[in-house]
Amino acid sequence: MSVARRTTTALLAGTIGVLSPLAIAVPGWAQTAADGYFATPPPVDPGKLIPDERKPDKSYKQSKGCVQRSLGENIVLKNRPWGQEYLQISKAQDIVKAATGGGAGKGVRVAVVDTGVTRHPWLPNLLPGGDYVAPTTKNQPPGLEDCDGHGTEVAGIIAGKPDNPEVGFVGVAPDATIVSYRQLSENYEPNTETAAPPPSSSTGGTPSSSTNPPSGSESSLPPSGGGGGSSEGDQTSPGQSNGGRQLEKAGTAGTLKTLAEIIRGIAERNEADIINMSVDNCRPATGSITEGEQQVQAAVHFAAEKGVVIIAAAGNATDTCPQNDQPDAKKPKTIVTPPWFADDVLSVGAIDETGGVAAFSVHGPWVGVAAPGTKIISLDPAEGSNGLANLTFESGDKASEIQGTSFAAPYVAGLAALVKAKFPNLDGRGIVNRIKETAQHPAAPGGRDNFVGFGVIDPVAALTATLPSEVGGMAPIPSQQMAQLPPANDRSSTPVIVALAGTGGGVVALLITLFVMHTIRRNRPAETGPARR
Repeated sequence: MSVARRTTTALLAGTIGVLSPLAIAVPGWAQTAADGYFATPPPVDPGKLIPDERKPDKSYKQSKGCVQRSLGENIVLKNRPWGQEYLQISKAQDIVKAATGGGAGKGVRVAVVDTGVTRHPWLPNLLPGGDYVAPTTKNQPPGLEDCDGHGTEVAGIIAGKPDNPEVGFVGVAPDATIVSYRQLSENYEPNTETAAPPPSSSTGGTPSSSTNPPSGSESSLPPSGGGGGSSEGDQTSPGQSNGGRQLEKAGTAGTLKTLAEIIRGIAERNEADIINMSVDNCRPATGSITEGEQQVQAAVHFAAEKGVVIIAAAGNATDTCPQNDQPDAKKPKTIVTPPWFADDVLSVGAIDETGGVAAFSVHGPWVGVAAPGTKIISLDPAEGSNGLANLTFESGDKASEIQGTSFAAPYVAGLAALVKAKFPNLDGRGIVNRIKETAQHPAAPGGRDNFVGFGVIDPVAALTATLPSEVGGMAPIPSQQMAQLPPANDRSSTPVIVALAGTGGGVVALLITLFVMHTIRRNRPAETGPARR
């Protein structure tokens, strides 16, 4: 088995976006409205759109060992993930293949802004996008190193393409191209020994000594045997309180500033059609907005106006990122960025295998749709692996299932790639609208709630439905239906007329006869009986 092993607190696969709560005060320059910004953020400030410098915003050094494989087991996962079956992914792929005459998602580029993506034989269409953490340590192109293991699993759900016919797992859009950007890592920390950031990742360059892992933190491992975890063993759910892929968490790499830079750069250079962000920032709602949030808001608006589809995980509730369960749904106590900017971002909540809302999925007025987010199977992110993983080790030897809104979002990103392939003339907002309108709407006013948004995605409907919004706001005109009636009787009607006339004559004759008989009986004199004696 090739279960991804996190040798430290490297990966809680599936929890995301926590800013150490209450520990960092909102800066004095943060903007505040009279009644505060809660359910709805303030208007976009174009002046906060910052350029993409294509490099980290500060110097980082590796502090923990990278993801490794679990040795001693070799179990090949052959079953299809429940989410893949629930969404009828195979049927959706067949629809696209039939319509395009090609693959499922071919020609569509999906940017994965995450912890990087490791090369994997079952992810053939992979391109480097950039590295905003540090130069890679093994001469890999920028963005193609995933020390945490999170981004590779996300990319696998979007475009994984196993070459083993016995393996049931497959990405939603296996022929799409992944463009990887390493934007954060919990295995790196700010390098306090030097104040200058490393050179731009676009230039390549020699890795600095600060990026080398600590002595003994990595092992030289042989290639894995094609497995990827077992459905057996310890099934304890991951401890969501660990925080997962967190932006601006103390002692880690990744800020809202570099996230904003990447989003703008992708749109400006036309490097992708879709952006998937399974990373975010969570903080207490104070009615204000920070500068980093404004920069991300301006960037996602810029990209959306350029026609890019922007998808983000809705966030996971943790001890440090409280669930929005307050009485007033319009005044959330937790703000999650980028999902907060729902005008330009399609945020994705998670459901579990029962079809219900996953307990960890953060609620909020920004939730757009929902997708499967538990019992995840995806590509094994360990370097040298050629199989799958469905378990992860967190800070020890206890295996836990991979789950989180991190892994619900790529299901939607993959669907967006299929929609883009089948409807190439749709812009980004049109693709998002099609996904929302065809979702399985909850029984709520307007067909939307704060738990699953407009509902669980329906890939088959998204690829086949005719939407009124796409035909000028009017319902489509139904095609003319020809009545299937028997052929007309063109034979002579004379026999029918004669028959009817004869019948009518007979009836008249009968009536006359009855009348005559009645008259005779009526006029006949009564007979005189014999006389009595």
